[in-house]
Amino acid sequence: MSTEDQQAREAGQPARPGIGAGAGAVHGVARGTAPAPLSILDLAPVGVGHTPAEALVATTELARSAEAWGYHRFWVAEHHGMPGVASSTPAVLLAHLGAHTSTLRLGSGGVMLPNHAPLAIAEQFGLLEALHPGRIDLGLGRAPGTDQATARALRRGLAEGADDFPQQLAELTHFLDGDFPPGHPYARLTAVPKGDGRPPLWLLGSSGFSARLAGQLGLPFAFAHHFSGNNTVPALDLYRSSFRPSEVLAEPYALIGVSAVAADGEAQARRLARSAGLGMLRLRLGMPGPIPTPEEAESYPYSPAEADFLDDWLSNVVLGSPGEVADGLEALRKRTGADELMVTSHIHGHEARRRSYGLIAQAYGLTAQVA
Repeated sequence: MSTEDQQAREAGQPARPGIGAGAGAVHGVARGTAPAPLSILDLAPVGVGHTPAEALVATTELARSAEAWGYHRFWVAEHHGMPGVASSTPAVLLAHLGAHTSTLRLGSGGVMLPNHAPLAIAEQFGLLEALHPGRIDLGLGRAPGTDQATARALRRGLAEGADDFPQQLAELTHFLDGDFPPGHPYARLTAVPKGDGRPPLWLLGSSGFSARLAGQLGLPFAFAHHFSGNNTVPALDLYRSSFRPSEVLAEPYALIGVSAVAADGEAQARRLARSAGLGMLRLRLGMPGPIPTPEEAESYPYSPAEADFLDDWLSNVVLGSPGEVADGLEALRKRTGADELMVTSHIHGHEARRRSYGLIAQAYGLTAQVA
């Protein structure tokens, strides 16, 4: 990375187009006095009593605040058939968020590659890179991000599935780089628009498959600790042991997604988190809906099995007062060796969610004061 690129990043500005796939676009920046880079994963959550339009306005306001507070990147995730999630199409939402921010890195956490033709993704993210050069990340997952019936509807006409993920990834990479070998059926095709740079690829996962593949390809890896906390350390160990240096990275770079809720105290944070827990319980029972209110979560008649599920889910959430959350995040970072943390507060109430992120930013040292 050139001196001017380094200076741009240290100043909080995106690096020049043309280095989009290199380590300079991958490594996060720890702002303020924070011990490590801190980022946000957002799903544009839709709570009971709110509309998807209101959720998207709130996500836009949150992205602007996240930029001001010093969060490094802001990712949105592809989900389908879930009334509590409005981020069904990351590329569309990222284009909108890019128009309302100026320095924040924006990305997909992730796009579910088996749901799409690789050429379509290459065109979408090539367009995003042209709109917001040097600010776009392309995170890819292999899960459907929905139930099987919806996955079949999404993938109609696509012969491949999750088992063909490495081949789909290779095809997408060739489209992004414009370097299919001579004689390949797609050698004459170009994903447009195509500029000097392109977004860096990240592999996402909650098991060992993507960890190993990311290591073998020398790509950055994002692990869903908020989904699969027991597998975090084994997956990161596998990623690091499988890592082969590449043109993208000389050394492994891993972030982990972490559920985190900050409030005035532990009791209030737990009350907010229980609303997300009930929403997750209903999703697991095949009854997805908007995020319940804290009052609904308090009055819900949990069966013993449901109560055990909620307790287990809450045990993987870093929650409490701002200081308690900051300490918990740092302990988790040190235990896993993660290079970057990406927090998600999937709770009811736009103001409660925004305040949670603001309190975390302040307590972790990104910013001295949060309005």
